Amino acid sequence: MTIAVLFGSFALLLILTVPIGIAIGLSTLITIMYTGSLPVEFLAKELITSVDSFPLMAVPFFILAGEIMGKGGISERLFNVANALVGNRTGGFAIATIITCMFFAAISGSGPATVAAIGGIMIPAMVRQGYDIKFATATVAAAGSIGVIIPPSIPMVIYGVTGSVSIGDLFIAGIVPGILVGLSMIAWAYFYSRSKGYKGLDEKTSLKKIGLAFWDAKWALLIPIIILGGIYGGYFTPTEAAVIAVVYGLFAAMVLYRALKIRDLPKVIIDSALTTATVLIIVGTANAFGRLLTIEQVPVQIADAMLSVSTNQYVIILLIMLLLLVVGMFMDTLAAIIILTPILLPIAVQIGYDPVHFGILMVVNLAIGFFTPPVGVNLFVASGISGVSIESLSRAVMPFVISMLVTLLFLTFVPAITMFFIPE
Repeated sequence: MTIAVLFGSFALLLILTVPIGIAIGLSTLITIMYTGSLPVEFLAKELITSVDSFPLMAVPFFILAGEIMGKGGISERLFNVANALVGNRTGGFAIATIITCMFFAAISGSGPATVAAIGGIMIPAMVRQGYDIKFATATVAAAGSIGVIIPPSIPMVIYGVTGSVSIGDLFIAGIVPGILVGLSMIAWAYFYSRSKGYKGLDEKTSLKKIGLAFWDAKWALLIPIIILGGIYGGYFTPTEAAVIAVVYGLFAAMVLYRALKIRDLPKVIIDSALTTATVLIIVGTANAFGRLLTIEQVPVQIADAMLSVSTNQYVIILLIMLLLLVVGMFMDTLAAIIILTPILLPIAVQIGYDPVHFGILMVVNLAIGFFTPPVGVNLFVASGISGVSIESLSRAVMPFVISMLVTLLFLTFVPAITMFFIPE
């Protein structure tokens, strides 16, 4: 009955469109008051202790770094690089958009931030180039999900903290999967553009043009090298890397590119503070929710139920992937990671999956939820930019969903793809 009250009240609050963080907290509070087994102060204590974590400090700094770089003229320079590489090919603008999102993913660590930074530039540009506005919007909404796969990644930080897994290993393991997801989306964009006759730019590309574009964007392209190189070179931790990303981003945006002015800083800081507050509310309430599940021994019950279905490794992992896919459609990614990691990680380890490999599978799977209805955040951000309705956009992104699912299957059954760079 306790579990029925917990999940029933949570589902009801979601139906009433209560924000996800508040819904998780209220359902936890209702259940505590119903059972009387825990003091009401339990929720308040979890809200404080769950965010009192040094690794978790990387989240607000990566959010701030993404805001700085999104408003600091970096998006345009990244697009110029991608456009110089593929702009004259069939579907060049669509492919360049996806590549730009991949570049920006290595800076921001956030899906919605990637959509907001790239969509405002690329959706109007694609439409001017003759692309259908639904396809243009869907491309940005889908490619924005790469923002949480290619490191640095905020969901990977949350998974690492929740599952006591090395965040540095998660970052390096996410590189190849992120590239593969991008390539699968590029493949669909190319074939669709070819069928619709979307030609590239008339101007020819050249090594000189590509070289100039790379030179102009050199300070932006150095950011992921500094972050990842510093982590794996042992110079700083992922949390310290986030702080360095903020400092370097400010220097690049204000001094090198001069696109960000001092008068712009208050808005940048306020926007990042609001995003951080939203994230930390979700982290705090989801931790309380997860602790309540553990006290009620729900993880053990779910593990027993799954293992009773089959003892086959592949059947179990497919059941887990299906569960994550459904959950990702209805629940915020960070909340899902915090609540489900303590439940699913022990099962994955028991059937032979490495915690780092499983973390990447979890993040890639839940990333699909960023651009699938009913709560796909990327859909709402992209729709707000272009004016395309959520219903139309939901249909337009389906081929991208399929391409990402195919990639997810490869990652699931070929661990070497993910674990290639991880030292034994």
